Amino acid sequence: MPPPRFLQLHTLTSYPSTLLNRDDVGFAKRIPFGGVERGRISSQCLKRHWREADSDQQFRRMQGVERSIPSRRGFEREVLAALVDLDPHKAVGVVIALKLFMTMPSTTKLQRKKIGTAWREQFDAFVNGDDEAKEQSLRTDQVITLGAPELRYLSTLAREILSRVSSPNEAFDTVAARCDANLAKNLAALRVGAGIEAALFGRMVTGDVLARCDAAVHVAHAFTVHAGTFETDYFSAVDDLQSREETGSGHINTSELTTGLYYGYVVVDLPLLVSNLEGCPLEQWKTADRSLAGEVVRRLFYLVATITPGAKKGATAPYATALALLAETGDAQPRTLANAFLDAVNGKAGLLPIAQSRLASHLRGLDEMYGRSTKRRVAAVDPTDDLLAAADGRLPLTELAQWAARELSAT
Repeated sequence: MPPPRFLQLHTLTSYPSTLLNRDDVGFAKRIPFGGVERGRISSQCLKRHWREADSDQQFRRMQGVERSIPSRRGFEREVLAALVDLDPHKAVGVVIALKLFMTMPSTTKLQRKKIGTAWREQFDAFVNGDDEAKEQSLRTDQVITLGAPELRYLSTLAREILSRVSSPNEAFDTVAARCDANLAKNLAALRVGAGIEAALFGRMVTGDVLARCDAAVHVAHAFTVHAGTFETDYFSAVDDLQSREETGSGHINTSELTTGLYYGYVVVDLPLLVSNLEGCPLEQWKTADRSLAGEVVRRLFYLVATITPGAKKGATAPYATALALLAETGDAQPRTLANAFLDAVNGKAGLLPIAQSRLASHLRGLDEMYGRSTKRRVAAVDPTDDLLAAADGRLPLTELAQWAARELSAT
């Protein structure tokens, strides 16, 4: 049996008295859904905590992969820093040119002219400007995600170009020629060249060379299955060294706290995941080595189920694990089960079993309308009978993660 194209993971996780994800003014994030305001955790917040988790399941602890480095300073800190023994002006000319060709479209004469103009302005700023101008000339306009293998390749390429040129102007022309010839192809040939995080979660496209490595793992914003519950917490701090004559606290402030049972949803595009990891064409994913992708999927299950996002960790200890997970594999287009909670759950008791039953009922309705198109397994602390009936069996998390990995390795 061939491997499935998609993996879907649905979760229910309860958090008491926390501030998991804040907005720009410090309030807990929220979203209206079904006419009711819900608590929310952004996908960016979730992915960052999964990427940075101090866990034995961390992606970066896998053999044969390296990290992605999202930064405005990658060319300055990683590429130019490797050229400190060479002519500084020529090196800066090459690095600025590589930065611009990597991050700006360059397929038309007008765009090429814009790159040349930008290079001249930024190179002059480095040579003649103050310290701030020098720093800005080497940085990208926005955070760019590059993998450690890509940065090493660019350092090697820059050193090779510098050995052949006699001036910064000649360096720019040489970089332009190399970028036209095979830069994008050589970068694409690097195994997990963009780094493991970019292979999973993609990177912002800013230029022709980086117009690849789309996100293979799609993450929805988690939201409460019920109306959001928010409370302003008043707190103070005592100054232990204040005099006896002084009264009151040394600091007074407020913070918003929230509680809730959150529905989470993750989709893994398995062909794209294999392509990103192995550097193979998308249409050849079934014949490629899928063992690394299987290990990524196994670890992803652990991270989604066990890693807590959370601000104010010292004040709220917002640590919780998923109470129920429903995994699905299949070839049909994925579909969220969020609409099981379009009408907010409002039971004062039995919130978790009601939420599980809502998932099971909605899933049964979709099967009746569209036909069942996925294999399913459940891992849960206390699953309801109808949720178990909607799946093909109950497994502990360890075996659920292994089941998903085996599905990917099927032949």
